[in-house]
Amino acid sequence: MPDKTPGVDKGLLASLTTLAATLVAIALTRLDLLSSDLEEERAHLLSLLVLSLAALFFLGLGVLLAALLLVVVFWDTYRLPVLAVLTGLFLVAGITAWRIALHKARTKPRFFAASMSELLKDRQQLVSHL
Repeated sequence: MPDKTPGVDKGLLASLTTLAATLVAIALTRLDLLSSDLEEERAHLLSLLVLSLAALFFLGLGVLLAALLLVVVFWDTYRLPVLAVLTGLFLVAGITAWRIALHKARTKPRFFAASMSELLKDRQQLVSHL
């Protein structure tokens, strides 16, 4: 009987050590996934910001020059109607862009959705094994 007790303790201790090592490995893997998600999101947002600012600058400059060209072309005959139409178009475009931006901001996907999904799967597997 005394021979079985140390063997059982050693087996239990080994099982607990293996379980702890597995839990640590799972946590490290998930933290690595989270770190990768953060890096990808940061790089994506930075490139998106730079491209968006460049596009806004050049489109704004092009629209301004096109409006100026139209006003100069119709200076003698239809100066005020051309300015009114261009002003209306710019306001409609700006309001439309603003509404689309608000819609996208309200309906954006959850941050770290893939990481959260994997963590929930891990939790379910651990609970089912206990």
